[in-house]
This record gives sequence, C-alpha cells and structure tokens, in this order.
Amino acid sequence: MVGRSNVGKSSLINAVLKRKAIARVSQTPGKTQGIHFYLINDRFHIVDLPGYGYAKVPKTTLQGWRALINAYLEKSERLRLMFLLLDARRTPNDQDKQMHRWTRDAGVEEKVLLTKSDKISNNQLSKNSEGIAEELGIERGEMIACSVVTKRGIDQVRREIAERL
Repeated sequence: MVGRSNVGKSSLINAVLKRKAIARVSQTPGKTQGIHFYLINDRFHIVDLPGYGYAKVPKTTLQGWRALINAYLEKSERLRLMFLLLDARRTPNDQDKQMHRWTRDAGVEEKVLLTKSDKISNNQLSKNSEGIAEELGIERGEMIACSVVTKRGIDQVRREIAERL
C-alpha cells in the first residue's frame, strides 16, 4: 500500500483485514514512519509504506522515507501487487504520477484505489475517476473506488489479493 500522507493507507489495511487496530491510524499525516509488514495467515504480507506529500516532518525525515521506500520497491523480490492509493476527491500530483510510472517501469502489477469515495457523490466520483484515469493513462477498470466508512470496494480489494496467492 503506497500513497500520499493522509490518503487512508492504514485505515484501508484495517478494513481489508476486518480488524480495527492492526495498522495504527491517526488524524495527523505522517504517522507511519517506517515500513510496516503485516503477516496474514502465515501466507503473505501486506506492507504499509510511509506516505509521501504533506506530512509535517523535517525534510531529512522525508528524504529518509524516500530512500526507505525506494530501497524496498527496488529490492523486494516478493512484491506481487502494488496498491496505489489516491484520494477520490483529488487529482494525482507529481509524486502520485511518479509512483505510478515507477510501478509500471518496474513491471509490478498495480491497482489504483480511490479512497474516501464516500465523501463525494457517485456522479462526482464518476467524473473524478475519469479524470484520474486520464491523468495516469490507465483504464477506469484498473481502479477501485473504496471507502472504509461504507465498505465500498473492500471485498474487491480482498479478491485482488486472493487472486495472487
């Protein structure tokens, strides 16, 4: 799971695992400050990467996170699927696009998860999905609208994981 700070990575992990407090959730961006591995049923890991973007931490910390993320992404031999989390209300920024390009260039399978989809109307979600797909150069079918509040898309995320086991 990778995405901007405050996009809902930890909340989504908890929802996918049907657990309230496996991944630490905070209202303050930047609380995930390392790579967190969650071993699931002794079969696979879900990995929570530090967020990028507007976390209020020193630049040296941000640079450390970047190096940590890059090292993991470049050296992980078991990475099967990257979930790129984007806020359904926002257009992808340069860092989102860079992460998307890296994933494609590295040959890692990717699903874009549009988080916080409960915060906008279905009509607006449809428009935003179209714009996000266009910005990233992907098909809308490569995205899953998600909400940890309404549970929208959570079962679909679980199926994506199960298909790769």
